[in-house]
This record gives sequence, structure tokens and C-alpha cells, in this order.
Amino acid sequence: MTDVAVLLGGRYRLGSRLGSGGMADVHRAMDTRLQRVVAAKVFRSSSDELGRRRFAEEARILAGLSHPGLVTVHDFSADEDELFLIMQLVEGGTLADAVDQGPMDPEHVADIGGKLADTLAHVHDNEIVHRDVKPTNVLIGNDARAFLADFGVSRLADAAGRLTGSGQVVGTTTYMAPEQVSAGEVGFAADVYSLGLVLLECVTARVEYPGGPNAAAARLVRPPQVPQAIPSRLRRGLQAMLTTDPSRRITAEQAGDLLNGRTTEVLRPIQPLPPPVVPRPRAPQRPPTGSLPVAQPSPKRPVVPIAASLAVLVALASLLVALWPEGEVEELPPVQGPPGVERLPVDIANLERAVQQ
Repeated sequence: MTDVAVLLGGRYRLGSRLGSGGMADVHRAMDTRLQRVVAAKVFRSSSDELGRRRFAEEARILAGLSHPGLVTVHDFSADEDELFLIMQLVEGGTLADAVDQGPMDPEHVADIGGKLADTLAHVHDNEIVHRDVKPTNVLIGNDARAFLADFGVSRLADAAGRLTGSGQVVGTTTYMAPEQVSAGEVGFAADVYSLGLVLLECVTARVEYPGGPNAAAARLVRPPQVPQAIPSRLRRGLQAMLTTDPSRRITAEQAGDLLNGRTTEVLRPIQPLPPPVVPRPRAPQRPPTGSLPVAQPSPKRPVVPIAASLAVLVALASLLVALWPEGEVEELPPVQGPPGVERLPVDIANLERAVQQ
């Protein structure tokens, strides 16, 4: 058997295995055409058809992205007989390896977090949700550069498919966002939350929510415990990234700004303003309790003005004096009551009676 016969895709000679995943193995390989060392992710033939589609989708997604925080895709094959992905080889380890050594320096964690957040922002700008951000999917090169890897369960943001074909939630339970645990809508905010848990673990060297059904539900009732004695940019960034409500969580771009020190403001998503209040017409004011009621005008009645009444009285008196026979003195009825307006009607009636006699 010649060397050509064992070459992957007739070009890549496989070397030592660097790691394994759920459906593929990663090998160090030599590109015999360009004479350079690469990483070859080779799909296992024993995996099911759904796994094959996910692997092919990962290859297409990564091939369409270009960012310093993503491994470069050199080549891939989606043939039924050969399914592989040829990528840039990152010499070093994973973020999980670094956390195994104990708590990391918070300033260093903030630097790594800022770069990973910028990478996620680029991924989200291309309408892709990673859905499986975790320490083993972050590669740390010997030059301390961080790379976000393994897009095997990623999806386009508008694609329906938070579940696999078997009905299981996609992702790693330990780093899932609350909306993933509760089988809710999984969007960009879920990646931000997962990255927050990863960075929190780097600082504490402790898994905030260990695997298992009870731990998965714990994040729905208990928020992550962010240490206070860490740099302000990291503390504020983690608090804003780990908000339970995804609508109140900051974006990957905002997380990058905070962690990288480009801003000190936590700019949460803008909430819609309430509708303006239209003032109602004011009702007529009522008098306070205990005050006197306002007098209402009484129905109009014909009232003889006082001056006119007096004039009539004087005229009648003059007429009486002029017509009264001499020598006869008619005795008027006795005066009733004190003089004034109240006695006026009685006086007029007496005068009229005297004239008629």
C-alpha cells in the first residue's frame, strides 16, 4: 500500500490524535501539497446521519467566517466516503487545561474574555449562534492567543432547531443559559451567558452549576455568585452577562467593550417607553367636607322694587288726601309691625281698602 492510498483526501497524512469529540477525532496532519502542518477533524463513520449533517454544517459555517479569534479553515470534504475538516493547527491546549491548574489571574481572564466576546460578536454579526461555548471549546495557543472552536452544534439564528432530531436539548448542560435549560428560545444571548459562566469558572476554578438535572434547574432560581474582589471591568461584565432574563442581558459586542476596557458603562438593551399619559378633563370641584354649600339661585319671582312701592304709596296717600271729604276722618287700621320692607305689603293693602271706601 502506497502513501497516497492512506492520505486523507489524497493530500493529508494523518499523525497523532490531538483530541476526540462526540462524532469526530482531531489529528495532527501534514498537508503534502503545501508542506505545512494542519489539524484534521475526521468524522467517524459509525455516527448517524444527523451527526453527518451537523459535521458538514460546521465545515460550511467555519469556511464562511474569518476572524483572528477563529481557527482558519483550509479545506473540507462532505463526501459520503470521506467527511473531514482541515483547519489551522493551534499549538497549545484548551482553556479547560488552564483552569485545571487553579484560579487564573483576574486581569488575564478579563483579557481573554474580551477577545472571546469580540469573536462571538463577529459570529453573531453573521447570524450564527454557537450554542456550546465551554472551556474545552476554547483553544489557547502557546502565544497566549485564544480561539473559539467547535461549531458542531451551531445554528443560523433564524433556523428552527434548538432541539436535535431525537428531541434532546443541544449543548453542554453545565454551561447552558437559563433559556436553554427551560427549553426556551435560544439566541445570541445564550452564547453570552455561557461565556460568562466560562470566565467565572476561570476566576474561581469552580464549576458554578455542575452537571445533572438539579444543577441545571438551579440557575433558574439562583443567580451565579460573582466575586466582588475582582477588577471592576470583569465584575461588571460578568454581572451583565449572567443576567437571568435574556432580554436584559448585554450583547457580545457590549461584553467585549466592558471586558476590554473600551467603556465603563453597562448599556443594557433599551426597553420601550410607556405610552404618554393623556390628561383627562378636570371634573368640577366639589366643596370639601364640612364646608357650606354654594347657594343656588332661586326661581325668578316678580318683585316690586322698593322705590316703586314707595312711590305708589305716596301717590295713593296724596290721592286720598285730595278726595277725602272735609270733616270726615277715616280712622286707618292700627299699624302692624315696625316700619320697613317687611310691613310694606300691609300698608299698601290698608291704603287700597281706605280708598275704596
